[in-house]
Amino acid sequence: MTNLTRRGFGAASLGLIGAAAARPVLAQDAWPGTRPVTLVVSWAPGGSSDFTARLLAQGLSRELPGNVVVDNRPGASGTIGHASVARARPDGTTLLLGVNSTYAMSRHLFPQRGYDDERAFVGIGRVAISPIFLCVSRALGVTDIAGLVARAKAEPGRLSYGSSGAGSSAHLATELFLRAAGIDILNVTYRGGAPAVQALVTNEVQVAFVDGVTALPLMAAGQIVAIGISSLERNSLAPTVPTIAESGFPGFEATTNWSLLAPAGTPPAIIARLAAAKSAVLRNPEVIDRMRQVAIVPMDGTPEQFPEYLAAESAKWGEVIRSRGITLE
Repeated sequence: MTNLTRRGFGAASLGLIGAAAARPVLAQDAWPGTRPVTLVVSWAPGGSSDFTARLLAQGLSRELPGNVVVDNRPGASGTIGHASVARARPDGTTLLLGVNSTYAMSRHLFPQRGYDDERAFVGIGRVAISPIFLCVSRALGVTDIAGLVARAKAEPGRLSYGSSGAGSSAHLATELFLRAAGIDILNVTYRGGAPAVQALVTNEVQVAFVDGVTALPLMAAGQIVAIGISSLERNSLAPTVPTIAESGFPGFEATTNWSLLAPAGTPPAIIARLAAAKSAVLRNPEVIDRMRQVAIVPMDGTPEQFPEYLAAESAKWGEVIRSRGITLE
């Protein structure tokens, strides 16, 4: 995005009307000036969303005049953070790193969340995607997806999977897999992703979808076993882990998607400036390398592409939620 340049003070000769008309341009030109820009992330520190937000904020701070700071506002499957940005002034100083588990999934579970995703936000564009690893506890003794499906069918009601609550990416990825495989495994809900993964490590639950940031070190340490990956392609950090799609479930895909959003009404010139800055960050080789080290893949989407993507993603997960009878109860 290009900056609007200050013009000379010849506007004075055009009278007060011309000067008044110039003020919005000058104010926009100064954006964000020395004011900090807040990037809200709707999840607690330490996970993949927080990692992505901080990496993006660091890069944007180099691309924009003002400093970009991360503000973690977790709760209610991400809707608390989203609602706070929906209420923010549309002046480009409050942004949101949204996750598809909130903007495409939770909307079908939280009808009273206090905002409408299409009307409350404007998309600056997608940022990155991350596969989710289908993992089992070592104690289960299963080494592939076929073995898990056979075990679940042979011992109905005996296996359980861990999740961080209704509407999370891991939860809905599991439900999508269970539907495709024609098996039922009990859902055990934990207060966050970390305790759910710890339950997998200790065999309190036997199955869990785990994001790459968390899964990779546990896989390397031999604490959990990854038997599938939810993207359509294998990941270079775990090349021996097959995709779920190639393991008998063609077309299976359930990735975590991050997008940069702003409150609706944010001036188009500011949206364009932010989109250009985001693109510059995601082209930075250092940023690309740091993302790929934790199985995150940069995805530089544009503002124009976002509405169609949002509609398709929402329709996909809305259908899964309805077909599986998923509720907040």
